[in-house]
Amino acid sequence: MQRIYKILVCLLLLIGSLSTTYIIGQDSSDKVKYTPDFKFKDGIYLNFEQVKANSPIPKAKLLTSADYNDREFFNKVFASEKIYFYDEMGIRQEINKDEIWGFSRNGVVYVMIQGNFNRITFFGNICHFVADVTTYDSRNSYYSPYGYYDPYYYSPYNYYGGYSPYGYPYASSRPYGSSRNELKQYIIDFETGKIFDFAISNVELLLMKDPTVYDEYVQLARKKKKELMFVYIRKFNEKNPLFLPVK
Repeated sequence: MQRIYKILVCLLLLIGSLSTTYIIGQDSSDKVKYTPDFKFKDGIYLNFEQVKANSPIPKAKLLTSADYNDREFFNKVFASEKIYFYDEMGIRQEINKDEIWGFSRNGVVYVMIQGNFNRITFFGNICHFVADVTTYDSRNSYYSPYGYYDPYYYSPYNYYGGYSPYGYPYASSRPYGSSRNELKQYIIDFETGKIFDFAISNVELLLMKDPTVYDEYVQLARKKKKELMFVYIRKFNEKNPLFLPVK
């Protein structure tokens, strides 16, 4: 009887092992580790879940007179206040433009902030981007979006340094007035899709998911924390790589 029991236990362990191997293999075949070469599928995101699933509404399901191969396709689509599309059931739907999350063009993701689309060039479990936003302030200011040298942002592929996805250069100094446009930094928690200001408190909040990186960061002096915010986000992402669906 004892021998039969041992055989049954061994069989159960073997089955469990095979099941786990199958699940892991299935996950790895459906997802790939994110690298800067990763291309997101082109289309419109109604919400962040579609970003995580790499499953936007494709061009073919958008109701528009614009040519799908037109380089200005998305600009023409967003010229209207409403977006019309067919859902997965083939039913015609509509949504206000200002209610969508963003879109992907040529494999690159843009997020909407204050009605404008801003390119996300640093992806990971913590994403980072810079947006052109309108603020209300009566003071003059000079805004440097980084405050420290980082080779990533000063590379030929830098889309932040005074560059708008639609080709409008930013002035480094802002005129005196009650409102102005300026560059503002944000981070995204890829697990939840929540967007945060790029501030020490928010960086600490997201780094808490990796106790080792978090403990190292919180021990820094406040000045160093401010200088190394992006460095620690990158360190976190390197230790905790992002995997994305490819199908």
